[in-house]
Parts: sequence; structure tokens; C-alpha cells
Amino acid sequence: QVQLVESGGGLVQPGGSLRLSCVGSGSIFRINGMGWYRQAPGKQREFVAGITGAGDTYYSDSVRDRFTISRDNAKNTVYLQMNNLKFEDTAVYYCKFTMTADGSRYADYWGQGTQVTVSS
Repeated sequence: QVQLVESGGGLVQPGGSLRLSCVGSGSIFRINGMGWYRQAPGKQREFVAGITGAGDTYYSDSVRDRFTISRDNAKNTVYLQMNNLKFEDTAVYYCKFTMTADGSRYADYWGQGTQVTVSS
């Protein structure tokens, strides 16, 4: 069984920063891609940032140059450094791992989400 746990969310003023973490535990053999998604009230879940197994990163246009994704393979952890936060960044943030538990089939696993609220 695999579990992903996010942390680091909270309330922040516009222009502020937060750092999200997502730690995977359980039956993890190999993690390929890691990513962050978010879902605002009344909206669909959307892609925010991703990082491949080789360390290549990619971002949505709305967060590029403000957010930075990174990973620590030894800790099965992905991070999202969020700077210059805006009101429209308010959402529940979810992490996703594309991984295999036994070296064969890859599947997507999701965390439970962490709330980020940008408010003055």
C-alpha cells in the first residue's frame, strides 16, 4: 500500500511564499514522474508543475517564474516552492506520483490535498 502525505499549506498574504512537501511511503519500488495539481472551489483540478525522473521540470503558464518544483529521491519527496503568491493561487493542492510498487506496472497515486489560501 502506498500513501502520499502533503504538508506546508496555510494562509498567506498576496506576495508571500509557501513551500509544500509531499512524502510517499509504503510499497514504493520506483517513482517516475512527480507533480502538483490544484483545485479551486467550483473549478476542475488543474496541472501546476511536474518533474520527470530525470529531473526535467515543467510548469503551467500561470505559475511559471513564481513556483519551483524539486524532488528528493532518497526521501521519496517532492516539493513546491511558491513565491509571489496571488489571490488566484488559492486552492487545494494535490501531489501525484507515477510509480511502480514492484517494478512492473506503473500507476498514478494521489495525496489527500493541502489547502493554500491567499488573502489579505
